[in-house]
Parts: sequence; C-alpha cells; structure tokens
Amino acid sequence: MALETVDYIWMDGKTVPWADATVHVLTHALHYGSAVFEGIRCYATAEGPAIFRLREHMERFERSAKMLYMDLGYSVDDLMQAVKETIRANELPACYIRPLAFRGYGSMGVDPIPAPVQVIIACWPWDTYLGQDALQEGVDVGISSWRQRGINATPPAIKSSASYLNSAFAKIEANKHGYAEAILLNEEGRVCEGTGENIFVVRDRAIMTPPVSDGVLEGITRDSVMVIARDLGYDVLETSLVRTDLYIADEVFMTGTAAEVVPVRSVDHHVIGRSGPVTLELQQAFFRAARGEDPRYEDWLDRVE
Repeated sequence: MALETVDYIWMDGKTVPWADATVHVLTHALHYGSAVFEGIRCYATAEGPAIFRLREHMERFERSAKMLYMDLGYSVDDLMQAVKETIRANELPACYIRPLAFRGYGSMGVDPIPAPVQVIIACWPWDTYLGQDALQEGVDVGISSWRQRGINATPPAIKSSASYLNSAFAKIEANKHGYAEAILLNEEGRVCEGTGENIFVVRDRAIMTPPVSDGVLEGITRDSVMVIARDLGYDVLETSLVRTDLYIADEVFMTGTAAEVVPVRSVDHHVIGRSGPVTLELQQAFFRAARGEDPRYEDWLDRVE
C-alpha cells in the first residue's frame, strides 16, 4: 500500500521535515529488528481531529520498550503531546500515527544494549487497511502454514518490529493463495490472530475471542470492541478456539487499529457470508465511538485543538 507523505515527522524531540527524518544504514534496528512501535488512529469528528485511545497506546508502547530494556527518555504524557504536535504541524483532520522506538547507530552485534535509543512519531493519511469495500463485503482469509511465534520465543506482549517478520511470511503466503489475510495458529493448533489483527467468532449471538494466554497481542481495538459488545448486552468470552470453530461460525470478524472492524467472508473457502448483524452492529458502534458520536466513550478520545 503506497505511503502518502506529509510535511513533518517528530524525531528525538524535534519536528523535522519528512525528507530529513533519516538514519544511518548501520542502524542497529535495521540489522537486528531491535525496535518497538504502535499503530494509532486519529479520526475526524464534528469538533475536529480526535485520537482514539492515545494514552492506552502510549502506555503499551512504554511497556514494549521496557521489555526490550529501552529507556525512551520521554514520559507517556510527553509522547502524547508530541503526537498532537505532529498532527497539528501537518494540519491533518484524520490520520494514522506511527510511534517507533529503535536502537540506532553506534554499535553492531546482537546485543542491543550499547546502541542508542531513538524515538520518532510519524503520521499520514491512511484509509482502511484491508480496503473500504472490506468493511461491508468482508474478506476471504486462509489458515496459514506458518505458526504464531511462541510466548517464550518472541513474546506477543511486546509489539516489536522483529515480531512482524512472522506476520510477513503469513501475509505473503495468503496473498499468493488469493486470500486478503491470513490467520495464524499457535504451536498447539489453537487460533491466534491475523497478521495484524485480532479475531472474533460469533455463534448463537455469543462473541468469542482467543485469550491473551494463547499467544495474541492484547489489542486495543480488541478491548474496545469487547467493551462495546458488553455494553450492547452481548456475552463476550475469552476462550481458546480451533480452526473448525471458524468454519462453523455464524460470523467471524477481525479487529485492529489499521483494519478497524472487518467482517470475514470465508475461511479456507468455507463461506461464512458478508457482514452479519452482530458484526455490523459492533462495527457501527465502534465508528460512532471513534468519531465522537457516542458520549459514553468520550474518554477514549484525545482531541487535537
């Protein structure tokens, strides 16, 4: 997906022109994947741009950095302010936001500790990750032959750049097989997640999603949808799932900051159907919350004045 450039990126405490936000080719993270990141969305609302669950994202960013022994040098509040400054500098009514902390230039070798830590925040216009049509029509997915990384290998609790090489293998395989997305199983054969999304199953109007202990990222959109679903009166269960649970589901959908809330139309050519009534209700409620149209979730929004 093409990247739309804007004017400025926040880099190590300064707002610099987009073209000047560069690093050395011997940057440690480029060679060893020693980086952590977040994906955040800012939505256009009637009162101007509003960032969805910014604090929760930045707290997770801080936790990821801590697991990799990275001192960000900025507090969560500092980083939240930097995000707002970057959006204002680029005059964006809505955007995708990418904070990234990485081990920079100055040391080579597997040990990341001697390399300096750098932090950037970029933002740019980005439509729905899997395409606008996917929100209504759904997407076709396939179970990947690649397994989810183990919880004692590269732990899913850390949102690291290195982790996503695993996702890249699964994404390439899915695309070559004609699917829009892949679903990874863990080493025990239980359903984990997509290459960048959490997954939900609906059966008899009960909503189920794999627990974090099965090796999934503790997604913030995942949590938002679970809160909304319970507020709407649905039973929401965190429970282990196997691939056949997807085949016989009434509805399946995926959630993520980039993907938002996307119905799954088929799994391994087992047809589920386009957006079902539960998925559609949750999707609409999520967008109302994100766009500042539901006062119950106003505290999820950080407005950019």
